[in-house]
Amino acid sequence: MLTIATAALSQNQLNGKTSNLSQTKISNLEVVVTVDSAKDIENTFKVEDIKEILNEADPNEAISFSLVCNGTMMSNGKKSTMTYKIEGNTGEPEEFLTLVSRLRKSAIKYYNN
Repeated sequence: MLTIATAALSQNQLNGKTSNLSQTKISNLEVVVTVDSAKDIENTFKVEDIKEILNEADPNEAISFSLVCNGTMMSNGKKSTMTYKIEGNTGEPEEFLTLVSRLRKSAIKYYNN
């Protein structure tokens, strides 16, 4: 009897409440890509990849994209780095994608010089 009573009382009851677990909200989306060469940039991401992310995000959400470029070893034993970062809004996807494209080109130029 004790086992049956314990099992019956230990069941989780929703008390008439239901929850919808199928809703997902993305807010303040931040994408960070770290690369070691121009070839890494070309192989790691394309502007179309960022466009797909924007299409999945809710409208009028803050978004930022950072590209961390690892450079050569400095005299103090640490690697040099250069970070490019842009911030925007998912409500203006074309403007954000234009900036991502410029950032990508600038980073490739950084490695090629």
